[in-house]
Amino acid sequence: MVSFLLSILVLILGYFLYGHFVEKAFGIKVERETPAMRLRDDVDFVPLPTWKIFLIQFLNIAGLGPIFGAIAGAMFGPSAFLWIVLGSIFAGAVHDYLSGMLSVRHDGLSISEIVGIYLGQGAKHFMRFFTVVLLIFVGTVFLVGPAKIIDGMTSNAFGIWVWVGIILVYYILSTLLPIDKVISKLYPIFGVAMLCMAIGLLIALLFGNYHIPELVPSNIRNMTTDPEATPLFPILFVTIACGAISGFHATQSPLMARCMKNERFGRKVFFGTMITEGVVALVWAAAAMTFFGNVTDLNAAMLANNNNAAWAANEISLNMLGGVGGILALLGIVAAPITSGDTAFRSARLILGDVFAFDQKKIKNRLLISLPLFIIAFALTQMDFGIIWRYFAWSNQTLATVVLWTVTAYLFYESKAYWISLFPALFMTMVCSTYILVAPEGFQLPNHIAYIGGTILTLIISLGFWVYVFRKKKVFAGI
Repeated sequence: MVSFLLSILVLILGYFLYGHFVEKAFGIKVERETPAMRLRDDVDFVPLPTWKIFLIQFLNIAGLGPIFGAIAGAMFGPSAFLWIVLGSIFAGAVHDYLSGMLSVRHDGLSISEIVGIYLGQGAKHFMRFFTVVLLIFVGTVFLVGPAKIIDGMTSNAFGIWVWVGIILVYYILSTLLPIDKVISKLYPIFGVAMLCMAIGLLIALLFGNYHIPELVPSNIRNMTTDPEATPLFPILFVTIACGAISGFHATQSPLMARCMKNERFGRKVFFGTMITEGVVALVWAAAAMTFFGNVTDLNAAMLANNNNAAWAANEISLNMLGGVGGILALLGIVAAPITSGDTAFRSARLILGDVFAFDQKKIKNRLLISLPLFIIAFALTQMDFGIIWRYFAWSNQTLATVVLWTVTAYLFYESKAYWISLFPALFMTMVCSTYILVAPEGFQLPNHIAYIGGTILTLIISLGFWVYVFRKKKVFAGI
């Protein structure tokens, strides 16, 4: 319990101390007019209150990640606490804040266009394709996932495809309508519900008969059933994504960059929501490690239920929070992915609008861009959900890595403290390179060969990055 409480305290201190340092390193300009004010169109560029932007951003980035990812990550043991805390502060929050603020500085541009500015045309074209594919994956995952949960909650009364259809209709409306018509009205309600759910679990952990394992040297090891098949590095660092660092966040931040009234609110909106998500992930990881007895029992229970994190979340919610609290928690579990799925499609629309310089003020134009996205996503629902989720997990962390290299380039060009993003960029490059070499959906190489290959790939990517930015710095210095 002590380690768990200290972890929450460190996250909070990270927001105030390191968050202030990162904000100072970036150099906010409170007198600078934001895109929401300068480019207001009452569709995507709409000034919104900061508290509302915070809750919208929180739900945008949360989804199933800090719940399902944390439960799956808890199977590794208390090492998950370390990654959630250190990842959230030094990687995830840095990633979210700097990518979000760069979007504010560049008229609310999508992340693919920002990558192009700092890493070149080749990187931009790659990221355009990569981010749209990732967002379609997200939309598909968060279309099928909540439909399955609702179908289970209603005892299969209507069938999963009825719920898929209903959620898809909602996605179409939230993607096409102005942001202040649906999203800004529903999200604050769901955001409060999700936070209350986490607070309820926290209270249950503190005052119930639960024993959270401590973060001591003997517990910092791989506690999964088959450590050789699921090596702690890199599997844990991909399993817990949204609760530590997630490239998906960088695709969502431009939505709020187009609604923020002043740059001084950036730390609350971008850094603060990542830290909040880290706290939520900590709570769910701790609940998973204790509810089933201990980490060994958690692994056994998950194995018996096909590693179904949705089942585990359902059991934890209903038993730890009681009948009413459990229903509210399950509603939060449903709302979280839905409110990430809709903004995934909306972000994809904005990216394609930026790519083709297509005016989206008219709803007809928005529909022309969005319709193919929904058709592709519905077609993907026919695939095995587990396969889609695994590829989403790796591509999500790979996107985060590219964004970290991008903000490192920006800070380097500006002669600012680029090390704040360089170190997490190097680490995540090693994670993603090693993962694709060792994972079942990758090359399935032996662990020791994957580690060597990951190291070589990291060195090559790092060398290529420095060759490029040293050559380009003179160009940026002349701007």
